[in-house]
Amino acid sequence: MNNLYEKMTQSIESHLDDYMAMVKSMYENPEIGFKEYKTQKLLADYLVKAGFETKLSVACETDFVAEYKSAKSGPVIAFMCEYDALPEVGHGCAHNLIAGIGIAAGEALKSIADEIGGTIRVVGTPAEENFGGKVHMAKAGVFDDVDAALMVHPGTKNGVGGKSNALNPVKFEFFGKNAHGCQPQDGASALDAAVMTFMQINLMRQFVEPNTFIHGIIRDGGQAANVIPAYASMEYYFRAPTMKYALEVTNKAIACAEGACKATGTTFKTSIYECPYEDTLINYTLADMLTEKYQLLGVEDIEPVNEVGAGSTDVGSVSYVCPTIQGSIKIAETCVTGHSKEMAAATISEMGKTGLVKAAQGIAFVACDLICEPEKLQIVKDEFAKATSK
Repeated sequence: MNNLYEKMTQSIESHLDDYMAMVKSMYENPEIGFKEYKTQKLLADYLVKAGFETKLSVACETDFVAEYKSAKSGPVIAFMCEYDALPEVGHGCAHNLIAGIGIAAGEALKSIADEIGGTIRVVGTPAEENFGGKVHMAKAGVFDDVDAALMVHPGTKNGVGGKSNALNPVKFEFFGKNAHGCQPQDGASALDAAVMTFMQINLMRQFVEPNTFIHGIIRDGGQAANVIPAYASMEYYFRAPTMKYALEVTNKAIACAEGACKATGTTFKTSIYECPYEDTLINYTLADMLTEKYQLLGVEDIEPVNEVGAGSTDVGSVSYVCPTIQGSIKIAETCVTGHSKEMAAATISEMGKTGLVKAAQGIAFVACDLICEPEKLQIVKDEFAKATSK
């Protein structure tokens, strides 16, 4: 195995300038979700030159799937790339570096694939921040035949992943009747219904289960102070440890709206205004394998699996289709916050470059083990089967 690891390391190091050039190009030309046209071309063009059969717009306009089938049969290993940026901040979530890591790991495994077998798939997953590229790609079957999906997210800590919360994004729209402010009895205030609903949902907070979060805003509340609003709207995120419970909390919020509308003589409707995200299903065997590889590579202060979810990610949808891991790699000090310009700058720093190498090595080494040691892959798959059968 050491010989195989060395060959993959040589692949990563020999192409490192190319990877960092792509990371820097994405940093300088950030594109938000489902608008990543230049980025899609940049990454896909590189993968074509690297010998991957590459398809664009498989499930989303700005996605891609690059594949290399080796000369020998074996499992299908996917490396996931993210590359959407944030408005104003740019690559404050370091998705440009995630893309570099995924491509580096994929090309590294390709360098030994004809020797060990298997199929390598580098999957370009757009719009992680809001619109769930992985959700759409999972529904389209991109991961159905994948034996393991691997990725690493840069940040301020080294780790082997953790749980994330399910997210249900719901828009409430209220409909009333306009009237002049001096004759309010002739109208029905959609804003009153929205405010009453907002207050009642706030009162729910202390009664939800731990690690459940409710975030909401009033999006529309009227146009003039002396006109009873006929329309109002609110947008909410309902996060919970599982989608089942997120939907339960959502239904309680909808009951709040029903009561408010009955009291105010208004009506309402709800809709999903962004992509719902599943919670992330942890594969502890993959986490142990990545821990082992990080230790081999000299990565220090490796945090274990985080059992308490907070944020949400579309990786969750993949984790319910095939065994999945999203590790983490440190590229900035803990004083640097996520979703910031400082984090974006860290992606093109020396720490960012080192993080790319260590992360790509880590998941490439894990992938190599899964192909070369079928018994390890079977343990991974058995754990996945047990977890998804509950």
